[in-house]
Amino acid sequence: MKVLTAAQVREVDQLTTERYGIPSLLLMENAATQMLRAIEQRFGTIADRRVLVLCGKGNNGGDGAAFARQVWMRRARVDVLLFARVGNTSGDARVNFEIVRNLAVRVGGLRFFEDVDRETWLTFRDRLERYDFIVDGLLGTGLERPAEGLYGEVIVDLARFAETSRATRIVSIDLPSGLAADRDHVIGPTVRADLTVTFTAPKPALVLPPAYLYAGEVVVAPIGSPDELIRSVGATLNLVEASDVRRWLERTRRQPLSHKGTYGHILMIAGSRGKPGAACLAARAALVAGAGLVTVATVSSGQSVIVAQVAEAMTEALEETAEGTIAEQALARALELAAERDVLAIGPGLTTQESTRRFVRELLLRARCPIIVDADGLNNLAPWPDELDGRERPLIATPHPGEMARLIERTNQYVLENRVEVARDFALAHHLWLVLKGHRTLIATPDGQVYVNPTGNAGLATAGSGDVLTGILAGCLAQDRGGNPTDAVLAAVYLHGLAGDLAAQRVGARAMLASDVTAHLGEAIARVGGEDERRSGNVPHALG
Repeated sequence: MKVLTAAQVREVDQLTTERYGIPSLLLMENAATQMLRAIEQRFGTIADRRVLVLCGKGNNGGDGAAFARQVWMRRARVDVLLFARVGNTSGDARVNFEIVRNLAVRVGGLRFFEDVDRETWLTFRDRLERYDFIVDGLLGTGLERPAEGLYGEVIVDLARFAETSRATRIVSIDLPSGLAADRDHVIGPTVRADLTVTFTAPKPALVLPPAYLYAGEVVVAPIGSPDELIRSVGATLNLVEASDVRRWLERTRRQPLSHKGTYGHILMIAGSRGKPGAACLAARAALVAGAGLVTVATVSSGQSVIVAQVAEAMTEALEETAEGTIAEQALARALELAAERDVLAIGPGLTTQESTRRFVRELLLRARCPIIVDADGLNNLAPWPDELDGRERPLIATPHPGEMARLIERTNQYVLENRVEVARDFALAHHLWLVLKGHRTLIATPDGQVYVNPTGNAGLATAGSGDVLTGILAGCLAQDRGGNPTDAVLAAVYLHGLAGDLAAQRVGARAMLASDVTAHLGEAIARVGGEDERRSGNVPHALG
């Protein structure tokens, strides 16, 4: 799903009217209809409920006024507060303000207050708990600096009310007031919504942390703009959806006449004398993700641990240093093994001994199969970041913020504050797929697109979680040889997060282990892929 900036949404709205003749007033009416639909789908009928609608003078407030009329028509009792004079508004918003004002004079159940000042607001503020819904239509996508004056006061009051209210739902129109649509951070006082109904496409603030945490549940509602327009405005930020992963699962589904070689053979170069567990976690995850065969190449001193822990994996012993890490002398054998495999994954548990560092560098320069580089694979390459180059074969790098900071010689804080730009710039410069791990992991592609992954939780902040992700990535790539690596990478990251979400539901985020993620991976695949993922290709089933 495309994520659009405020300017791109305005362009889509304008083109919708210019090319297709859909009046902007109708778009506003459609927005109100979608608001009503989303609220009733989640909270039940609006009839006989009490609703307070807060309107600014712009189009966001106009959406609120149109919504107020629609819910009044559904027999709700509605109060509308406009923080401006109707005469000082314009365009479609003014049309809707005038309609609501005229109705309020003549009918019951609908009250309209314009030019609301601080004293009037305080009267309503002290009685907010009597409303079932408070609809936030104060500020829209045009905000670029902190809300000030009365608007700022109202937003602060709503945020405080949200902390204590248990019955009243706060619903934001398009964007919680106070957020800047194109920024991932909070710039000032911001409404904390239970539900945000956004129109046409999500905005960056609704998908990127920490800003998105203020939006509650986000519903993306179409209001009449064709999909071709949404795709035409040059958006490079995207949100991964279950439907993206489902398409990949359908395309790579098990076939009745297949065999283990059909689903790829992975070479996993991982582990050291003190860290064989990382190799075990990655290898098991690759197999559970669907890889046909996995060979773990590791130090001979750690080989027995892997054999005992992952019986389904094969192992190869590599020469090791006195410190128990893979030695530079193992390079020739590693290249032979890689030449016979479909995917190479390198990094988990390697450590950064100098001989190991040279081994990793030369292996990446010379191996020609698709490569996933994680953890110590990246740390070993930190002195030579320019040699992370994917032009010769697909290359996927999976740093966490600290590893990313070392690669670009910046601070962790810089990476955290500029995640989208850092990921995009590195992927473009190095012609690779970059998986920047963290809360709402980002996937940047060699063509400049960035994808936000919505699955996952704080329970994934545990030792070995990244090793499991490496294994799932390798498993997905191995099954999809010849396909677009983007599809496999998106599927792997989404399923890793979803398996983590399922694990957190069972054992709690605090108690989660990385192995719990692998244990729930099959359920995650079945949940996204549907019943076909549960059935073998040769088992008869009833015709519906």
